Amino acid sequence: MTDRTRDLLQGTLDMLVLRALLDEPLHGYALVHRLALISGGRLSVPQGSLYPSLHRLENQGMLKADWHDTPSGREAKFYRITAKGRRHLDSQIAEWKELSQAVALALGLAT
Repeated sequence: MTDRTRDLLQGTLDMLVLRALLDEPLHGYALVHRLALISGGRLSVPQGSLYPSLHRLENQGMLKADWHDTPSGREAKFYRITAKGRRHLDSQIAEWKELSQAVALALGLAT
């Protein structure tokens, strides 16, 4: 895998994580399930990829995290999107739309 491909995949995962956290704060395990749900079961994010994304976004100020009890009684770190994260997500969605339209055109898939 090239560095460019890795960066694209990392950026895409970060965007998906931010999107998944728009509705409510979630802990990592619940976030994996939310990503699967909002993708119609097409995305399966391994925890080994998810947690670096969460830490990166938290370090960049896109997410805040707090420890809370889960419904099962265990303590977990819940992540929520910040105002900075919302602005970044809006920007990333606009860029994604433009890129996906350009790729569709180039592949002859646009109508």
